[in-house]
Amino acid sequence: MYTQCPECLTVYTLDTATLAQGHGSARCAHCTMVFDALPRLSDTLPPEPFMNLPVQPPVPEPPQLVQPVFRPHPDYVAENDVPPPASVASALPAFVRRRRARGQRHTGRWIGGCALLALLLAAQLAWANRAALADNPGTRPLLARVCATLRCMLPPKQDLSKLSLLSRDIRPHPSVPGALIISATLRNDAGFTQPYPLIRIALSDLDGNEVAMRRFRPVEYVSDPKTRAAGLAPGATIAVAFEVEDPGKNAVAFEFGFE
Repeated sequence: MYTQCPECLTVYTLDTATLAQGHGSARCAHCTMVFDALPRLSDTLPPEPFMNLPVQPPVPEPPQLVQPVFRPHPDYVAENDVPPPASVASALPAFVRRRRARGQRHTGRWIGGCALLALLLAAQLAWANRAALADNPGTRPLLARVCATLRCMLPPKQDLSKLSLLSRDIRPHPSVPGALIISATLRNDAGFTQPYPLIRIALSDLDGNEVAMRRFRPVEYVSDPKTRAAGLAPGATIAVAFEVEDPGKNAVAFEFGFE
């Protein structure tokens, strides 16, 4: 049979043993290019002069062989039926290499494990941002349905920006020397009931530097447990008063904050 190097167009003769040894590949002795000898394989040469051997056009499906001559018994294993050495297999071109079949039995386990890890990650993120999710109008109804199923309770919705300070005052304590009374009136301007906030009171000097600061929890200014548990209704107001130690003459201003 004949084949042709596609690089330098040199025509060579070859037999089936040579073709099988290279698994269809051959190296040109003229330009040293390794090429696929099968597309230009021919059992005859065209009339001279010629430039190229005819190229076999590719077909969508491999041709079907219809004339069998021998089929060995499945239990028969010939002594020469051994895999090629690693050096020969690695030298084969890409079009004749066989890819190793990937195992499929572990795919389901990997998918299940990845899905479980993704759910755990989502649960951790939801727990870390539970306060923001509970206050979000888009996610709160969903969380409420989940809590109804799991028999849990959502924390009350809170928006500190909707709390207004209607009045505030600071004056010496009438009966305790060296003490002050700080009073204020709060109003809930939100359209929903809010829990009583953590109140932060800071006293500062003329330069705006803090000389004293304290945070008051709801239990410290709402004594009735039922009232405290009910929260601050929409539009409701509450008057609070705090007794604090006088930090001295440097304290000339005070500030209220909600946390």
